[in-house]
Amino acid sequence: MLAGSLPPVGRLRRAVAILATVGVSAAGILAVTGYFLFTRPHGDPLAKADAIVVLGGDNDGRWEYGLNLARQGYASTVLLSNAYSDRPAELSEFRQACASSTATITVLCFIPDPFTTRGEAMYVARLAKEHNWTHVIVVSWNYHMLRARYIFHQCFDGEVTMRPVPRSYDYPPWRWAAEYGYQYAGFVKALLLGCDAG
Repeated sequence: MLAGSLPPVGRLRRAVAILATVGVSAAGILAVTGYFLFTRPHGDPLAKADAIVVLGGDNDGRWEYGLNLARQGYASTVLLSNAYSDRPAELSEFRQACASSTATITVLCFIPDPFTTRGEAMYVARLAKEHNWTHVIVVSWNYHMLRARYIFHQCFDGEVTMRPVPRSYDYPPWRWAAEYGYQYAGFVKALLLGCDAG
């Protein structure tokens, strides 16, 4: 054996150690970046808009929050995205929210196509053209704010105000890791797909 060369087992151990170090470093970078991208607050200051768009997701108070913003005078139209067809308990509450139009607030419910944030943004963009809307308020989870903002800016030419549902997210680390992974993958998908309806 040449001086300074490692036996095959030694080379394998060294390669595994290097890969493990690189993997831990990459995971740490993604975790820290994920915290700044998805966990820290990313909401915008409120201003009057043409419509409030409540994106589909957990039954976490988002419908009531969107309706309360309308009651406070931020918009007279509220769009609620239906992501609950396979969840009967939530679907019942969603239907109640859909039926809550008043003399001054119009509530419209829709099923996005495709059944994604992109589908929601495409639907809003079509409605905005029909009604000459130039500003919408979009309500979703805080950790969805940046990705939803990016997608809405791809699809909608007007001003977008992002508002997170006012709630805390007391998730264990594994749940945050899964959420960060989902959001990173969603960003890549948004970059690749754009807002083409085809």
